[in-house]
Amino acid sequence: MTTPAPVERVDGTRLMAHCAKFAQHVKLSGSAEELVSLRYVQTMLDAIGYRTTLLSHPAYISLPGAARVVADGVALEAITHSFSKPADGLTGRLVYLGAGTDADFARGDLAGAIVLVEGIANPGVAARAARVGAAGQLHISPHAHLHEMCISPVWGSPGQETRALLPQTVTCTISNADGGALRDRLNAGETPQLVLHAAVDTGWRPTPILVAELDGPVADGPFVLFSGHHDTWYFGVMDNGGANATMIEAARVLAEHHASWQRGLRLCFWSGHSHGRYSGSSWYVDTNWDELDRRCAVHVNVDSTGAIGADVMTESSTASELLALAAEAVRAETNATHEGRRGSRSSDMSFWGVGVPSMFGSLSHQPPAPVAMRQPLGWWWHTPHDLLDKIDEANLTRDTRVFVRALWRLLTDVGLPLDFVAHADALQRELAAIAAKLGDRLSLAPLMAATEKLRAAAGGEHSDAALMAASRALVPVDYTSGDRFRHDPALPQPPWPVLQPIRLLADAAPDDIPFAAVDALRARNRMQHALREAARALQG
Repeated sequence: MTTPAPVERVDGTRLMAHCAKFAQHVKLSGSAEELVSLRYVQTMLDAIGYRTTLLSHPAYISLPGAARVVADGVALEAITHSFSKPADGLTGRLVYLGAGTDADFARGDLAGAIVLVEGIANPGVAARAARVGAAGQLHISPHAHLHEMCISPVWGSPGQETRALLPQTVTCTISNADGGALRDRLNAGETPQLVLHAAVDTGWRPTPILVAELDGPVADGPFVLFSGHHDTWYFGVMDNGGANATMIEAARVLAEHHASWQRGLRLCFWSGHSHGRYSGSSWYVDTNWDELDRRCAVHVNVDSTGAIGADVMTESSTASELLALAAEAVRAETNATHEGRRGSRSSDMSFWGVGVPSMFGSLSHQPPAPVAMRQPLGWWWHTPHDLLDKIDEANLTRDTRVFVRALWRLLTDVGLPLDFVAHADALQRELAAIAAKLGDRLSLAPLMAATEKLRAAAGGEHSDAALMAASRALVPVDYTSGDRFRHDPALPQPPWPVLQPIRLLADAAPDDIPFAAVDALRARNRMQHALREAARALQG
């Protein structure tokens, strides 16, 4: 019989004590305060018995400074953003672009313009603005609070191939009231005179990563990676102090039962999440790719646990092969039904290219609200208001217990709890939807047959080695464009991105069909190869 997860050992008082420590420091990436705070984490894990290492590596970090937006001589409350271009008095014609979609940016000549866009600053809008030659972006916050954001679409520190994709605009955010007034004036035919000022410190600087490890029965055997970022906007007590507290307490509770482990546990506390677009986790992958490929079984990420009012437990994202595990852990602690949302391009999920299945990230969220107004992590997220009063001890204890439950099974189950039957079922549904649009432009029968073979092979029990080999084949095609050694941009992707050329063939105009068919056939080959390799691993 499986030993029950030791969730009753999770101590809310300990969790809150850790949060109180994190509330003492503003932890900008690469800053002295971040390092002081991280050394506290190291001391805690050393005392538990983990083997800790504090790494330092160069990362391309962008720290926003003061900002000022002046409309017809009147200064508006404003902030600038990580990876904005700096400016001291940018002017240009103001053009309202709604939500800033591709269609919005296709309206006309925007070269040199300042685009006024609804919503929180994000890398998608930054990429579109750079593409059309806009000079500035002015974002209208959904409410009165202004949220700090990183707008770079480059995942991790840029290389020679990706540095040209860095944002090219001066970017600021103003309140909903001020932005709405500008929008109304534009709609009335007025031409407000706008001036943007933005101070941004962008460049290479040393940043830390704390690694803590406790081996499994075999020192060089498989391990579970449990990670979260340590850098913050302002004091960041919820984001990500709550999660760091969860990591320390889960590590303590699980270590008390180390004799039951079948695999090792490695914790990583990243810098560069908020100010470097996941520069820490991507560097760690690039530097340790071979070991991660050989040994990393599953990645569990944790972000922003324990917030006041965070009672929605159904929205966290998880790979399909880990959905049953996630649902079981959530249901056991909350009686909620996990919805099984697909992971997004966020949350230090830098391990998909290696082929490591991942789960969670943010776990508990705020109740539903009007779409334009809702902040799933709270109105204080990425603002100076993210302080200790935003942590609820009961919620933090609950969230930590969910993570302990999931990690307990990943560490102690004789076979990894990876369900590739569920993965095959999800893929079959996706292929059926694509085939319905394709018609006779390309047969997906080979992929449907290969998926059925995967499903048949996935039943029953499998060794860790077989399950990890299947993961190496399937995860990269499920969550990346297919290159295991590069990091896709931090932009939205469809499910199974490698299938996108086939989707494009389905939508292609008649004259484009022969060209699109070339790409689609290659995509089918890539997917079929991955399915065959996964089935072979599970059959073996």
